[in-house]
Amino acid sequence: MRWARPLGLVLAVLSFVGADALLPDLEQRTEEAGLRYTDSVVEGAPPWVAVGTAIGALRGLVVDVLWIKVNLMKEEGDYFEVMALSDLITKLQPRFAAVWAYHGHNMAYNISVATHTLEERWDWVRAGVRLVQNEGLRHNPDDLVLHKELAFWYAHKIEGNSDDAHLFYKREFTREWHFLLGEPPETLEDRIAWLRAIEEAPGSLPLLLELEPRCIEVRDRLLSSVAPLAEQAGVNLELDSDFLLEYGIWDAIRQNPTGAALLGIDDQIAAERPMAKALDDIAADPSLRGSLDLLVTFVRRRVLEDEYNLDPQRMRRYTELYGPLDWRNGQAHALYWGKKGEEGATARVASDDDDYKRLNNDRVVLQALQALARYGRVRFDPFSTEPPVRTQEPRFIDVIDREFEYYYTKHYDVKGAGGETFIDFLRNFMSSSIREAWRSGEKDRAQRLLDRLDERFGRGAVPPNNAYAIDLEIFVRNEVKQELDSQPHLAPTEARGALYVGFRAGVAPDRREVWEQALTYTAQVHRIFRGNEFYDYETKFGSGRIKDLMPPTLEEVVEVVFLQFITDPTIPLLDRAQVWQRVDSYNPWLRAAAERPSIRNALAQQFARSELSLNNTLEQLFPVPVDLEARQVAYERRVRDREAEREQDRKSGSIQRQN
Repeated sequence: MRWARPLGLVLAVLSFVGADALLPDLEQRTEEAGLRYTDSVVEGAPPWVAVGTAIGALRGLVVDVLWIKVNLMKEEGDYFEVMALSDLITKLQPRFAAVWAYHGHNMAYNISVATHTLEERWDWVRAGVRLVQNEGLRHNPDDLVLHKELAFWYAHKIEGNSDDAHLFYKREFTREWHFLLGEPPETLEDRIAWLRAIEEAPGSLPLLLELEPRCIEVRDRLLSSVAPLAEQAGVNLELDSDFLLEYGIWDAIRQNPTGAALLGIDDQIAAERPMAKALDDIAADPSLRGSLDLLVTFVRRRVLEDEYNLDPQRMRRYTELYGPLDWRNGQAHALYWGKKGEEGATARVASDDDDYKRLNNDRVVLQALQALARYGRVRFDPFSTEPPVRTQEPRFIDVIDREFEYYYTKHYDVKGAGGETFIDFLRNFMSSSIREAWRSGEKDRAQRLLDRLDERFGRGAVPPNNAYAIDLEIFVRNEVKQELDSQPHLAPTEARGALYVGFRAGVAPDRREVWEQALTYTAQVHRIFRGNEFYDYETKFGSGRIKDLMPPTLEEVVEVVFLQFITDPTIPLLDRAQVWQRVDSYNPWLRAAAERPSIRNALAQQFARSELSLNNTLEQLFPVPVDLEARQVAYERRVRDREAEREQDRKSGSIQRQN
């Protein structure tokens, strides 16, 4: 067999030559199919990583070693080292979805809480979310778990209250999206049209400039206005999210010029942001105003797609499907990513063993809808340091009832009684809806919901039971305590909703019994909130974990909600005027608390846009109390007395939790 060795050598050489000839075509096909990871050496990686990458087939072994080191470092609490290694793994194998989730979670949850300022925390949370959203999901667009994880972070980390800095997160997130997209229109139809305009904007700048040549002048004037600063800073200003920030700040001032002037913000912006002057000039030119709007709409589309990996068409479609989504609310983003995962990623989760992945993702979708029904409406002052005001959005309630039927049927046969979890969800949601209807003074509607609950899960169930065969008022009382014991962050929303009803349905038509019911309900909510086990817990930033969500006394709660109510543009101006004129007989301190320049200016802005201004004056609708000075002196004395009493309690250590 002397010829066997030479023959084997020849065959080996031919095999290597043939493999080399086939490799370019194979690489091209894998690239087109999106199957390649990377063959490039990762910059800054240790030499042994570079060697592992270069030899190709052993890349998986290198990643295994890195993954083992990551887990060992996590156990030791070396989170920053974990981040560095996780970054290497995602570069070596970008389709390793689990590492993207691990990497993002480490940044948003572990590293963020190890920092020492609110700003640092938010930077890490935002970086973790953006890493998965803008990079991980681009490499793994059909991974269901990655979609679910991202949706959960929006719902839990940003919109939840488990983090000491959650109020800061909410303010910064709302501010970011307020400047990116602007304040959304009120009606659902207008909101859909608003998103459709972004969706249908030209896909590229050359196409925009071809369709609307005047945009060239608008663009050049805007960019030239900041060119000296950009050159000094060594950066090139682009039509990106930074541009939308500049435009958003300018537009916010334009929407409320009086308030901005009082705060001195307009002068500050003019001095520090030269683009504001260029925007003023362009907006004042009728021939360019429309072109500016088109340019901004185009940039919004590009920023959504390029910087946030969001599809405007999908955003518009989900708004049509579900209701008035406000993208300044993190729960709208939780809904988006959960639903996107359900629509586009479940095909890759085919086995029965992975049913739980689909089930968990769909739970996130329904929970996001529930949260939107509870606090989906956003009111926000971008120049304030206060968190955004979020109130109930009842337009989502009917959607939830519809979606329950869909998801219950979808998961009916899932092992482990998967469909039963959605029954629990509906039972809890209907119970909370009964409470909200009661709080709103809609006793008949609340009773109908309780009857329906009894029909589904009580005496109409199999086997029947008497769990819901109780008096409506007793049911509501029990439900409020159970809800707020487990979710104390809902207390401000409950109180605000009850007092809004009290003002509109009680004070305005002079129905004292309605007001008394609202006040009694608010007192119950406040009492339960102060009795929560976390009420006295202080964070390392010196703020209360939940205490700061709500004023410490019922009197202050009523005052704060009155200020929100009297300037709320979603409530007809005439309704608010009726409350203003009658509220003294219900609470003589509220108008004294509300007579301040910021409130008057907000009312003046709204009044100027109202038809009521044609035949009335603002002072006729919202008259200044004749004894205002004496009232304010007495009110300020009450405020000082409250503060002195609280300070004395703090010094004596006599603060007691109310039960």
